[in-house]
Amino acid sequence: MTTNSSPQLWLYDTTLRDGTQREGLSVSIEDKLRIARRLDQLGIPFIEGGWPGANPKDVQFFWQLQENPLKQAEIVAFCSTRRPNSTAATEPMLQDILAAGTRWVTIFGKSWDLHVTTGLKTTLAENLAMIGDTIEYLRSQGRRIIYDAEHWFDGYKHNRDYALQTLEVAIASGAEWLVLCDTNGGTLPHEISQIVQDVVKVTGEWVSGTGDWGLGSRKESSQSPILRLTSAPLGTSRSVQVPNPQSPIPQIGIHTHNDSEMAVANAMAAVMAGAKMVQGTINGYGERCGNANLCSLIPNLQLKAGYSCITEDQLTQLTEASRFVSEVVNLAPDEHAPFVGRSAFAHKGGIHVSAVERNPLTYEHIQPEQVGNRRRIVISEQSGLSNVLAKARSFGIELDQQKAEAREILQRLKDLESEGFQFEAAEASFVLLMHEALGDRQKFFEVKGFQVHCDLIEGKETSNALATVKIGVDGKNILEAAEGNGPVAALDAALRKALVNFYPQIATFDLTDYKVRILNGHTGTAAKTRVLVESGNGRQRWTTVGVSTNILEASYQAVVEGLEYGLLLHSQGSTAVKTSA
Repeated sequence: MTTNSSPQLWLYDTTLRDGTQREGLSVSIEDKLRIARRLDQLGIPFIEGGWPGANPKDVQFFWQLQENPLKQAEIVAFCSTRRPNSTAATEPMLQDILAAGTRWVTIFGKSWDLHVTTGLKTTLAENLAMIGDTIEYLRSQGRRIIYDAEHWFDGYKHNRDYALQTLEVAIASGAEWLVLCDTNGGTLPHEISQIVQDVVKVTGEWVSGTGDWGLGSRKESSQSPILRLTSAPLGTSRSVQVPNPQSPIPQIGIHTHNDSEMAVANAMAAVMAGAKMVQGTINGYGERCGNANLCSLIPNLQLKAGYSCITEDQLTQLTEASRFVSEVVNLAPDEHAPFVGRSAFAHKGGIHVSAVERNPLTYEHIQPEQVGNRRRIVISEQSGLSNVLAKARSFGIELDQQKAEAREILQRLKDLESEGFQFEAAEASFVLLMHEALGDRQKFFEVKGFQVHCDLIEGKETSNALATVKIGVDGKNILEAAEGNGPVAALDAALRKALVNFYPQIATFDLTDYKVRILNGHTGTAAKTRVLVESGNGRQRWTTVGVSTNILEASYQAVVEGLEYGLLLHSQGSTAVKTSA
């Protein structure tokens, strides 16, 4: 828990730049703007928007934010240092950075001598000049600088002296933040801790004047307050002046990648060693194996390590923000993600559930509400009576464990799951099962039969399906037919068409997901099939299940129960708990 005296940490989100480098992830300008505004609402202080000039989309993104700025966050432009053997003032890409109109710019430069000589194909001295010239030029144009030291930890391990020289040039040229990047993601936490401690110590000595590192004395330029390098010999002891003496700069930041599954642990280690800025992405999106996951870092840092990152109210929006970003980038949420995953506070074993019901601390490391999540009781063949009672209670159904209905539900659950049903992911079907056992399941309609006819014409890439259904509603028999691009689509359309005149709210129901699982594939085409159907009404989502050796019958079961549960929600004034948020 944070207090007014909790040490401040600065969060820097790079979802819109580094996160979009994830394979299979693509966003439009509108997507980027929606995510930026959601991050702004979450309280993220720095939001990296992209590389202006690298593509028309990023140029438009920064222009639109100039017209309609964010409320509290600083939008940051990203760019590399100038090219070798040129000048920053004549570098075209830096003009695009200035045109973006941001107050803060993140510049990345080479820290590893291998990358300088092999990647840039230039000299170590020229790389230092590129760093210094780029930062000085942007400072002279009124920009504040975050310097990302690319491949910092690998560079440090191979040539500590040179890696530190790159940082000193950045400080002397006016950088306010030095962000140490584990670009390859191969460093371990104990190494991160040792190296960050060394950097904090050395940079502190530079600023205080007790250090013996550097490229010579500094002097103020007559043209601007930005400091320039002179050619004094290495090893001269002096104090490094800073552009804003009131600010305790240079300050250290950390940027980690997850190639060794260490991104969050490494970022935490860096903070413990003195880093004051943490860079990462929502849901850990990023190139290769991803970046440090802010959805894990923020609660760990704030709730466990005692740092102040965002307000407590903003922290309760974390789960919603995680799922919002997943939805916008069109990637399925990680149900098992720490803190924000749907299963993060799910309890399946009967003993666990019984204990959590008495005291949540027995099996929960934080209160799920602190991060905007909720506790879930999972129903499966491993469930005990306590699971059933707790699950029923979450849907407003009070069961008496002394009465036969509760044990009947438990036995029915175990019998159905032994046949291949799965209620962990189909809580709406479980609710209907409970009402059936209690004898109060509402009969909104009765399906008296259906037929599906498919036409597959040789030479055509698509096939057509025609479904006919016979339904009884309020003592009336309705016969309807509808077409679809497949048998399940046609069946769903026919059911809706037959029911919508009796239940107009069905027009708001959507089938949002359809999943098929073969349960015993060794039996070939005679295998039993499980179908999960997710439905929604614009406000809530729910999942139903069907199982049969006939995939159409399994689909029919799931689709019909999806419509039935939606009608149940509507009849209750949509007061039921969201079953699939």
